[in-house]
Amino acid sequence: MEVKILSKKLIKPSSPTPSHLRHLTLTPVDRLAPPIKASNIFYYPAKGSNPAVDVERRNHLETSLSETLTRFYPLAGRYIRESHSVDCNDEGVEYLEAEVEGKLSRLLSRRNEVIEQVIHLAGGEFTNSLASVQVTVFACGGVTIGVRIRHSVVDGFTAAHFISAWATASRESMDKVIWPSFDLASFLPVKDLPMVKPRPPPKIFGADKVMTRRFIFDGANISSLKAAACDPSFKREPSRVEAVTALIWRALMVVSRAKHGRLRTSLASHAMNLREKIVPPLPGICCGNLYTEVPATFMADSSKTELPNLKDLVGLLREVKFKESVSREDVLLTVIKSTNELHEALGKEDVDVYNFTSWCRFPFYGNDFGWGKPAWMTRCHTPVEMISLQDTECGDGIEAWVTLEKKDMLQFQQDGDIVSFSSNGAP
Repeated sequence: MEVKILSKKLIKPSSPTPSHLRHLTLTPVDRLAPPIKASNIFYYPAKGSNPAVDVERRNHLETSLSETLTRFYPLAGRYIRESHSVDCNDEGVEYLEAEVEGKLSRLLSRRNEVIEQVIHLAGGEFTNSLASVQVTVFACGGVTIGVRIRHSVVDGFTAAHFISAWATASRESMDKVIWPSFDLASFLPVKDLPMVKPRPPPKIFGADKVMTRRFIFDGANISSLKAAACDPSFKREPSRVEAVTALIWRALMVVSRAKHGRLRTSLASHAMNLREKIVPPLPGICCGNLYTEVPATFMADSSKTELPNLKDLVGLLREVKFKESVSREDVLLTVIKSTNELHEALGKEDVDVYNFTSWCRFPFYGNDFGWGKPAWMTRCHTPVEMISLQDTECGDGIEAWVTLEKKDMLQFQQDGDIVSFSSNGAP
């Protein structure tokens, strides 16, 4: 898949950011975010529409993005590392236009084969801007829209709302877009916070050392999996994410035991959105980073030789589920405590840490820019071991993107439970 970049420019907000909003102070949660660029790519097959109409739609993408940036103004600014802040100076978002001499339908029919190439559709390797957009047109008329945003300023919730707002502005008008707020620093008091333990540097592999594979858990298989993972003592049945997380966690334990010759202590860590947990509730759509890592721990010892069952692992995931509510005063303290627990585990040689992230229930498949709803949404392959969960197009299944060292992936994908409950074909 050869992607040819046709143009590159900066898209600025359609109206200047007011002077009182030009400086955005980031919170301690922003500072804890990993230094990565989160990516989303949306795939819109050709539907036999008028080529002139498609050109007009693509041109309108720029206009609507410019309008959307007036409300998501920090994304058009520049990060100031020394002061942990954003200069909302309206310098703009990087905007690339590209083309592919091929059919989008062919890419979609070969999803597993191209999974590590879609990064070329995600956006530029920007250095100064906080976000990048890439609109790629295929020879057949199909279109992909890729969005990359620095995690240091937004989390998944914020990214989802930005993309949804842009789609709404493009398809309808800005009048339909709900105003977001970037005022988290004023709501979360910073006082008497413990020190954050340094995060050990991530183990980044060469591109030839890791492998990303997608595993599809359809609605029927998830129903069976939830039944297998449900214990009579549970007050409610496992959620889709709990059941799939438990299954993947257990399969990774099998890989680890084969590698090390024994069962090892392991953590399954999920990022959790805190917005619905805070009391009193935060006003409106509060954007930025407001999440915490929630690590569940399986403790191994010499007396444990058998793998835990799915019910056990769901129980461990629930033990660490965030409490029903947390006061604004305690949010940062809670986030730092969870972060320190994770960082401590990452520094131990005899503990396996599995990083999960879930985009389930985010309304990505509702993002209609004028070409209808996307046929697929992906993230990008990265050379870091992690597990990413997202909804399938129909909404009742889960698509898991698993990145592991190649030798570990070969064993993981042959695990009996992975084979029984998932497929690696098209959803």
